[in-house]
Amino acid sequence: MNRLRLGVNIDHVATLREARKTTEPDPVTAAMLAEGGGADQVTFHLREDRRHIQNRDARLICEMAQTKVNLEMAATPEMQEIALAMSPDSVTLVPENREEVTTEGGLNLLREGERYASTVKALKDGGIRTAAFIGPDKAQIKAAAKLGFDAIEIHTGEYANASRRGPGDTLRAVQDAATAGTRYGLHVHAGHGLTYHNVHPIVLIPEIEELNIGHSIISRAVFVGIEQAVSEMVALMIR
Repeated sequence: MNRLRLGVNIDHVATLREARKTTEPDPVTAAMLAEGGGADQVTFHLREDRRHIQNRDARLICEMAQTKVNLEMAATPEMQEIALAMSPDSVTLVPENREEVTTEGGLNLLREGERYASTVKALKDGGIRTAAFIGPDKAQIKAAAKLGFDAIEIHTGEYANASRRGPGDTLRAVQDAATAGTRYGLHVHAGHGLTYHNVHPIVLIPEIEELNIGHSIISRAVFVGIEQAVSEMVALMIR
């Protein structure tokens, strides 16, 4: 048996704080508690509009984390500068739309390829591993390899939305994308919409090394605390 790595996304702790523009709950404390529950990585998205995670949060987590730190960000000059200054273990480039509630869809690497390649090179020159958050599309996976990414994170939103009535072809699409990623020499991660109830079929895909899960864990933590919520998800990551 082996266990996938679990990255716990703590964005929604900051969402709750920002609802009142106060000092609590503190996402930095949440990150430390997630590590105590067995998280292999702390993930957060520093958005351009700073709707939840703030620069202070990002800086302190990078300084204090005992496990890995994964920064999700848009491929902009400002975010590139911040990433190079804070030096997280990895950066996942994601699309960003200020009108969206959460990240919708994956990057389109077939457009603006030069811009993504420039960002990837700068980050990798700074010693930061890079991943592309993309849909389960083989053309996008091929482009990720060509642009120099170290890894892909497969957007599992369609699978998550379909899983209540039966995943159908959406699970097969994730499986095929994971196989393609490995074929192109990329590390394969996955995330978006994964819960305690639908994660098991994704865990069983052998090419996937890491899952990043946020909303479901933070929602569970409201009732049982972050450490227990994380440990319960960790228990589901064994295959």
